[in-house]
Amino acid sequence: MPNINKIVLAYSGGLDTSVILKWLMETYQCPVVAFAADLGQGEELAEVRAKALATGAAEVYIEDLREEFARDFIFPMFRANALYEGAYLLGTSIARPLIAKAQVEVARRTGANAVSHGATGKGNDQVRFELTYMALAPDLQIIAPWREWDLAGRAECVAYATKHGIPVPVTQEKPYSSDRNLLHISFEGGILEDPWAEPPKEMFVLTKAPEEAPDKPRYVEIDFEAGDPVAVDGQKMTPFQLLDYLNRLGGEHGIGRVDLVENRYVGLKSRGVYETPGGTILRAAHQAVESLTLDREVMHLRDSLSPRYAELVYYGYWFAPERYALQALIDEAQKPVTGTARLKLYKGNVTVVGRKAPKSLYRPDLVTFEAGGDYQQADATGFIRLNALRLKIRAKLAEG
Repeated sequence: MPNINKIVLAYSGGLDTSVILKWLMETYQCPVVAFAADLGQGEELAEVRAKALATGAAEVYIEDLREEFARDFIFPMFRANALYEGAYLLGTSIARPLIAKAQVEVARRTGANAVSHGATGKGNDQVRFELTYMALAPDLQIIAPWREWDLAGRAECVAYATKHGIPVPVTQEKPYSSDRNLLHISFEGGILEDPWAEPPKEMFVLTKAPEEAPDKPRYVEIDFEAGDPVAVDGQKMTPFQLLDYLNRLGGEHGIGRVDLVENRYVGLKSRGVYETPGGTILRAAHQAVESLTLDREVMHLRDSLSPRYAELVYYGYWFAPERYALQALIDEAQKPVTGTARLKLYKGNVTVVGRKAPKSLYRPDLVTFEAGGDYQQADATGFIRLNALRLKIRAKLAEG
């Protein structure tokens, strides 16, 4: 048993971390500090402090990280148009490095020499948490209970919780797990482990079913400055306020539901269902403004790097040098991305219906079918001939 004097646990108040809190106290015989991050999960933190103290936590820290989450984590990721495996907007992935970073800071403040998390040994979160711990505080000891204890699964956790008088939030009426923050809410496990089974209608939290959304479309305008959204319908907002507002607006119109089977970093495939209403709107708006303001080759270079960026976030390498290097390139490319996108929200769909920018590269005088402008159509003859030269040579060789 390592020499541990105090442990800071990333605590949510759910079944796993409640059981872990008690298990850490019993196993390591030292104080356990419960740390919870407010990342915009709504009312879920209301009872966390009381529950942690009732379970035996020596101290409880609940920190409001909503603005930092939006400004320093979500927005940089959205500047990269990151999308994992073509569908997932990385809502859980991007939250973990911030939680772990704040957890390390609490460990420093409280004199703890160990940190712990509730991620299982089969998932991505264990990697995300621990890569961040090691990148920011390599001296701290890491305790991963799911990889150490003899509780084989959720049933044993429920039995342990019952034995120690810990309330059990997972019931037969909610036979799946969920994780919520400002960017999204995710659902997995339980009945969702069957990839053929349609998610129950009552499961969704943030979004109306598209068929039940309003019959009248809602138009919205989003202003961007250097790649970041700054206002909605002319109203300036902080990063948190803006995304929170778009979540409510998108949710009302059934926007942002995704059901996918994804490849976890540890090698397993898993089925996840996500609601990301505000993020879905923002991504469409961002790409609309980029279409006017980004140079073609810069855009294509960035687009070639976006899948790699998304992998880094999904795998947990937020604080790795390669992510910093990619971010620097992306942020340089985003400097001209200033303008406004107009979108139509209707029954689960986001449609771009307008875009404008003060320094737009779009030139009506050049693309028009009418005569005039700097573009000389005759110049295309040589352009085509030179680009076709290798094809002509290849064709002649084939003819023999």
